[in-house]
Amino acid sequence: MSKWKQISIGEFVDFNPPEKIEKGKLAKKIPMAMLTEFERKIKGFEFAEYQSGPKFKNGDTLVAKITPCLENGKTAQVDILDDNEVAFGSSEFIVLRENNNSINDYIFYLAKSPVFRERAIGCMEGTSGRRRVNERALKRQEIKVPDKSSQQKIVAVLSALDDKIELNNKINAKLETMAQTIYDYWFVQFDFPDKNNKPYKSSGGKIVYNEILKREIPEGWKVKTIDEVYDLYQPETVSEKELNNEGKYLVFGANGIIGRYNKYNHEFAQVTITCRGNSCGNINVTQPYSWITGNAMVARPKIEHYNILFTKCLLLAANISNFITGSAQPQITRANLSNMHVVVPSKELTQKFNEATLTSHEMQVNLFQENQKLSSLRDWLLPMLMNGQVKVGNVEEEVLNIAAEDAAIYTKKKSIKK
Repeated sequence: MSKWKQISIGEFVDFNPPEKIEKGKLAKKIPMAMLTEFERKIKGFEFAEYQSGPKFKNGDTLVAKITPCLENGKTAQVDILDDNEVAFGSSEFIVLRENNNSINDYIFYLAKSPVFRERAIGCMEGTSGRRRVNERALKRQEIKVPDKSSQQKIVAVLSALDDKIELNNKINAKLETMAQTIYDYWFVQFDFPDKNNKPYKSSGGKIVYNEILKREIPEGWKVKTIDEVYDLYQPETVSEKELNNEGKYLVFGANGIIGRYNKYNHEFAQVTITCRGNSCGNINVTQPYSWITGNAMVARPKIEHYNILFTKCLLLAANISNFITGSAQPQITRANLSNMHVVVPSKELTQKFNEATLTSHEMQVNLFQENQKLSSLRDWLLPMLMNGQVKVGNVEEEVLNIAAEDAAIYTKKKSIKK
């Protein structure tokens, strides 16, 4: 701790640094919904005319200052802008930037750590449900911080883990794209392998007009409503106050993982449809032994050979957006969605798709589970590195070895064939 010093947060970090965007100018905006709990990456942006709100550049850290977003860990580092581009965001963000005492990457991990978060939560004011951080009070809070050289070493350890997690996410995204491409060829364009292993429609396979869908489909295929094929339901929700990082089971909400809980309401992985909010209609996959909240509608197959991956591909290819109602608060109800029609191919063809994408699905599950372990390791190290309990040298080599594993070990497995 010899290189650590006591300093106020306001001295260590620049709050809401001044930047300029002319009023009425079209610029990138990052709303609160684009921040995911305890994830470094921002999910995206929208274009809007600037009127008000905090402004920021790449490298800056965004921290939610309202309840329950702060408590739930909505913190991210901006990296989606062009060089010197200035964007703006929700008025409920605090923007943090480096100064002579700090570096941006360290500030991000500091903002995620209990060292910062407990002080920020302790500076919240207001009535229940409308509490927000008093920034002046937060600036006065004192913390112990290392010199900039030590900050770089701590960042190297933690960012190596985050980089590996992001690499795994990219691999998973590519695997999902490959599976979706096969689904599109077989079940949308109808060029699945025929009995001679040639593309069905392109090779002259018989196509017939379907009165319900008002389009052609392969001969012998059926058309059913979604609720004939899937059991659609919204599970029991759980209060955000009951979530905690120490819970044994993952909790899946509208946009994926939102925390942990001490109970689970689904023993097996499920495919869910976001049924409320701006992300209404998004398709997600949960994990075994998890809690799914009421903001997500579960689509549980009634047909045995409709597995997780086939179900996700089917729903991604469907026109779910046509069944969203409401403008101020978009939503999907079971009553509306149950009117959606889907094509039902033969059991043999569906099973062939399952076999063709089995390796892809197994790899996705393995990568997700590895990311959970890496995230747990990072979150375990974070508070100890941030308060000097653990020296970087004691963990650096092991962590960097874990994070530097070549992703090629996954691509050596059996490749996916169309």
